[in-house]
Amino acid sequence: MLSVQALMDGILDYAGLFPPAKLDMVPTMRNYRDYRDGAESWMLGRIVVPVARFDEFEANAEGLLDESRDPVTDDCWVISALTAPIAEEGFKRDLDAIEAFNDRHLARGSHAVAVDTIEVKAASAGEIDEALELIPEFIFPYFEIDHRRDVRGSVAAIAGMDAGAKIRSGGITSDLHPTPEQFAAFISSCCDAEIPFKATAGLHHPLRHHADSVGCDQFGFLNVFVAGCLAWWDDEVTPDLLTRILEARTLDDFTFEPERLGFDGHLLSCEHVEQARELFCHGYGSCSFVEPLEDLVELGLLTEHTTAT
Repeated sequence: MLSVQALMDGILDYAGLFPPAKLDMVPTMRNYRDYRDGAESWMLGRIVVPVARFDEFEANAEGLLDESRDPVTDDCWVISALTAPIAEEGFKRDLDAIEAFNDRHLARGSHAVAVDTIEVKAASAGEIDEALELIPEFIFPYFEIDHRRDVRGSVAAIAGMDAGAKIRSGGITSDLHPTPEQFAAFISSCCDAEIPFKATAGLHHPLRHHADSVGCDQFGFLNVFVAGCLAWWDDEVTPDLLTRILEARTLDDFTFEPERLGFDGHLLSCEHVEQARELFCHGYGSCSFVEPLEDLVELGLLTEHTTAT
């Protein structure tokens, strides 16, 4: 279905190294290679790797990554790198390590891979201001903001900059999960400030559901990104409506047609969905690539081995 493909195109940054999958480096890299080569590669984004594990990544690159022949035209792997928090001394060291990593791998004869984004925890607007002075121009940062606090100050610090916000949408314990109201406030604040966002953790399945493994409800990726797309385009989408979208457990109030999608009569064309994804709701990190695909097939929203057009 074209509208679902527009919504899901390049949406998933593969984070196999992280819980609950918590795979070793080699199987994570093999999975990413296989997903890139598969029929569903259209849904795949970056691979998420902590800077602290770059040495391990490079030590296992032989046989998995292509050789770099031309940095401009290579179809290289792209990394979203997790750095130390801004307040720690390791943050500056990680930025230096990223620059050195890219210098090594943009040379001909090296492995074709590059870092173009980072994800970093920011405790305050002041920390964001400090980090923006240090981050190289070739790196796009996502600042992870604590959803348990008022996010507006941190969002305002990002506004107008070439940067985005990140929300932790779940985790391995219930306290890491925002409420629907907190998530809606985050989306609404980012939209008002016109800054893009990404999410991470807990978004393995399409719709909101109870996860026995953590003892709480978890968000669905359809909930989050339909909410994001509608927030970007539709002035009538209030925080209360965003909360309703985030809480939806069935497809009953969603619309998924070949050329448009939406919720409760608020509809967007494929073109508007594509633009919202590009400009606003960028994607999410997940330790599983297969589960989201299988669930979309089970819901009848994708056919097996769908190829983007």
